[in-house]
Amino acid sequence: MFKDIPETLASLKNQKYITTKQVATVLYLAEKLGKPILVSGPPGVGKTEIAKMVSQALDLELIRLQCVEGIDKYSAIAEFNYGKQILFTQILRDKVSDIIKDVSILESVRELSKPEHNFFSEEFLIERPLLKAINSTERKVLLIDEIDRADVEFEAFLLELLSDFQISIPELGTIKAKSIPYVILTSNDTREISDALKRRCLHLFIDYPSKETEREIISLKVENIDRKLADFVANVLNSIRKLDLKKKPSVGESLDWARTLLLLSGGGEKIERSMVTDSLGVLIKYQGDIETVSRNMTSILGVV
Repeated sequence: MFKDIPETLASLKNQKYITTKQVATVLYLAEKLGKPILVSGPPGVGKTEIAKMVSQALDLELIRLQCVEGIDKYSAIAEFNYGKQILFTQILRDKVSDIIKDVSILESVRELSKPEHNFFSEEFLIERPLLKAINSTERKVLLIDEIDRADVEFEAFLLELLSDFQISIPELGTIKAKSIPYVILTSNDTREISDALKRRCLHLFIDYPSKETEREIISLKVENIDRKLADFVANVLNSIRKLDLKKKPSVGESLDWARTLLLLSGGGEKIERSMVTDSLGVLIKYQGDIETVSRNMTSILGVV
């Protein structure tokens, strides 16, 4: 459990996740208020990573539901094991005469209606992420990743879980959480999220890091890199992200590029322009963007 905001910030840094006081405040409040968090922002800024770091910092298992177009509630909650149900039906059919032997029709119906004779029971249920997260006595971190990829119907279905921490399954009724999970939803803002879902969540927007923050991230996560090279990479990334690109470099790609320059320069002593231009494919993933960066290379390198 996060004790206070400074301790939250320190816990994340211990997991090598560099962030801001604002982010730590929202994570702390979500823990204390028992509210889900909706984390939005451009791709590659560390939204999914937040859930992983919270899981490690709190020593809780992470359960991830990856949203995709067309996802339905059954693949998110649970499915009945059809094969097991068929096998049970065959066994029950063979035993039914013994079960209802020497009893009235009414008593037979009562006997066959007992839970142990019902194949729509938890015995035949295959838990999917949402049910697994609330049906455990041990608290979990539940990550509902890229909710904006799912349709509005699935989003509406989530409202019961996010507000009451319970799930309704027609065959079983309402299943209430045995322990309240720490819930984090992420969105890349590819579509507008409904007001109903937003009302149930704390909101957190994460943008690309500042030069100072990115320098700190690079220094922490790239082994054997000196401050000069970390400064160089952070400054170049800051300039490149100001260009009109189809896809701006993510934090993960900046780390890959820092490792690349460290390798090409033999330790970062001297970075030549050719090393930068020849390795842009590590950082930039569209040819049109590479051409845009190349045209602006003089001004980009002129600020570092």
